[in-house]
Amino acid sequence: MTDAVAALQAAVRRRTVAGASKDAAEFDGLHADLRSHFPLLFGTCEQVDLPDHALLLRWPGEQSSRPVVLMAHQDVVPVDPRDEWTHPAYDGRVVDGVVWGRGTLDCKGSLVAVCAAVEELIGEGVRPAQDVWLSFGSDEEVHGTTAQAAIAALQERAVQPWLVLDEGGMAVSGAFPGVSSPLAVIGLTEKGVVDLELVARAEGGHASMPPRNSAPAKLARAILALEKHPAPAQLPEPAIEMLRRMAPHVRGPLGALVGRADTLRRPLAKVFARWGPATAAMTRTTYAVTQLSGAPANNVLATTATAGVNLRVAVTETAEEAVDRVRTLVGDDIEVVVRTAYDPSPVADLGDAFALLERTTRDVMPDVVPVPYVVMAATDARHFQRVWHNCYRFNPFRMDEPQRQSLHSVDEHLGVESFREGIRWYRALLQAL
Repeated sequence: MTDAVAALQAAVRRRTVAGASKDAAEFDGLHADLRSHFPLLFGTCEQVDLPDHALLLRWPGEQSSRPVVLMAHQDVVPVDPRDEWTHPAYDGRVVDGVVWGRGTLDCKGSLVAVCAAVEELIGEGVRPAQDVWLSFGSDEEVHGTTAQAAIAALQERAVQPWLVLDEGGMAVSGAFPGVSSPLAVIGLTEKGVVDLELVARAEGGHASMPPRNSAPAKLARAILALEKHPAPAQLPEPAIEMLRRMAPHVRGPLGALVGRADTLRRPLAKVFARWGPATAAMTRTTYAVTQLSGAPANNVLATTATAGVNLRVAVTETAEEAVDRVRTLVGDDIEVVVRTAYDPSPVADLGDAFALLERTTRDVMPDVVPVPYVVMAATDARHFQRVWHNCYRFNPFRMDEPQRQSLHSVDEHLGVESFREGIRWYRALLQAL
């Protein structure tokens, strides 16, 4: 039987950063490592040729009427060389029962766990009840095109997935006030994303004679307008359903309030909006100012000052509506340039596919409470969900607050026991089809 932990370590050591700095040799090396660690998988599954190092494999089942697609992505975000990691980001070291390194959580842990589960089941002579497709994109972190290429390949083969499962939620601890049990937050949908630029213009000149209404001053007022006037808070239906299912596990008076989420939508939305960034993001479209630029030198007045703003669009509105609100808030002095925009995903059903994810979670993680969820970040599943409705987002690993802070940041890590539990979860899911 393959050493799944060693396979994860090998995957972490490959610097599979997509985009302009992509090194094809790193992706080639990752593919070679996967083939070496999972020979039964690659020997049994049909592989579909896709561009840019994307992988799409079919594990033939007894039937193909209700196929399943399991997703993960091979690429990772880059590491800032100025950051200080406890253990080097690309070493994949195991220290005190923890695998350290970029991609352990996002999302090589899932990729390797899926492969390990399939490898083990093939080795035991198991054939799934339905076709199982493994779709491992290579450019998720740069909003690339390999997920769309996988969709096109599946459509060419007339595949109509009954269940698509991608990254997104995890079994989180300490994420919600008053809840002591870990919550398996299973994404039904995800927020939309808008990348836009605020542009302020004014007369230039020498910094020794500054005007009263400079371009940076105009821009600062626009930024403060977004800060002072957040989008309206409201709880979408998936969040209401999450609260309903969570209510029996919420301690104190808050439990009674959460249990009445249906009739207390507006006041609960206001409470969540004040609790902190995580709960506030559940309730509204968010504005994050991420990049600023102005004059080319410190003694030059800026003729143009710009701010990059990232919007995460609530499932209760469209990207266009969110941008229109920004235009109103910043005023006529500011040009709003939309670079990219897409709407929130459709919302998956709480039907038999979701029920299977719930049962699998309860069987493998009996202390964890499965609940539906709105994913705040972007995943490749958004492309699939515009074609096939039943797309869900869940990585079956346990994640505490330090791990949440490590995503796209410093000291990303995954516990070995949690990783092995995740393999058992994928096994159970595949055997329950």
